[in-house]
Amino acid sequence: MKTSIIAIVSFITMVSAASARPIEYRNGGFSARVSGYGNIGLIEPEFEVPNARLIGDWSARAQMTYDLNEIHRLGLVYSLNQKTIDDGDEIDDLFALWQVRNYGRIEVGLTDSVAEKLGLGLPDVGGLRVNDDPLFYKKIEPNGMVVSDTTLDTGDGALRINAVSTAQNGVQYGLSVAGITDKYDFTIDGGIKIRRPSGKTKTAYSFGASFMSKPDDFRQSPYTRHVTADWRAQASAAVNVQYNSWIFALTGRVIYDKDPIGEVSDGFIVGTGVSYDFLKYSVSLSYSLSDTGVWQHDVDDFLNHIVMSSFRYKYSENVDGWMSIGMTTETPFLSAGMRVTF
Repeated sequence: MKTSIIAIVSFITMVSAASARPIEYRNGGFSARVSGYGNIGLIEPEFEVPNARLIGDWSARAQMTYDLNEIHRLGLVYSLNQKTIDDGDEIDDLFALWQVRNYGRIEVGLTDSVAEKLGLGLPDVGGLRVNDDPLFYKKIEPNGMVVSDTTLDTGDGALRINAVSTAQNGVQYGLSVAGITDKYDFTIDGGIKIRRPSGKTKTAYSFGASFMSKPDDFRQSPYTRHVTADWRAQASAAVNVQYNSWIFALTGRVIYDKDPIGEVSDGFIVGTGVSYDFLKYSVSLSYSLSDTGVWQHDVDDFLNHIVMSSFRYKYSENVDGWMSIGMTTETPFLSAGMRVTF
């Protein structure tokens, strides 16, 4: 089943690469669209060619919408990606939506929280997915637990209701509630994003917070350890500043587990980065520091550093070549590949 899914996604990706236009159908108030990407490359830990390992990453998303009138829109979204397959599932997103013009939208189903969707990440231009469960953790396992990225995450495997506003004067906010799962009693998330796009210097800010009651063998991503505790609280904050072709960022995330059982996986991560675009070329430099176990006095905390520089060349509207060189706390690495979007 999984092999067939991967083959279908690979075929769609290759067909889409032949044209810069997305796969889309419109008829009156009805529209259907398929989008996504395929990313493939190699990573060489310790810069040793015999140790080169294949990195594969892809995502596909299908969305259907119907406009009841000029104000109301109904829709259905389904998505699948490599992360989901790694976790043994076959659904990433599956939710219905109701959008009201000038007010916002409501989402009901399996999907990410508002705090995650309104979050901001580091301006990395490589293909290692720095802001969403970084790919290098698949091939270079740290000696201890890490908080893998700075975007707040409470998973997407439980029935969730998201309510998010439209952007008014550059401000967008929302709230989400999830439950009906054996991984926790319930979770509440909130987020806000503020954009100031006018002028030569453009800025964006995001803030998020969440509370999860009684996580039980809960895992927020395929590359983190399971959590069992009385409750889990998280907070995140980020700022992006764009000046001409430069983008600067500062991000952070804090996780606290109340009376955890088993391996400790809470702590904090902070990150900063910069990128620059010139014609078809982009470069970036990012750094992040993760500290887990810092709140638990009966265990030693674990520090993990990541510094990485990336380069991207845009061959066409939907085909990029990329290369990254970086260093974890103990392991240097070199990685390169190609990414196709549709």
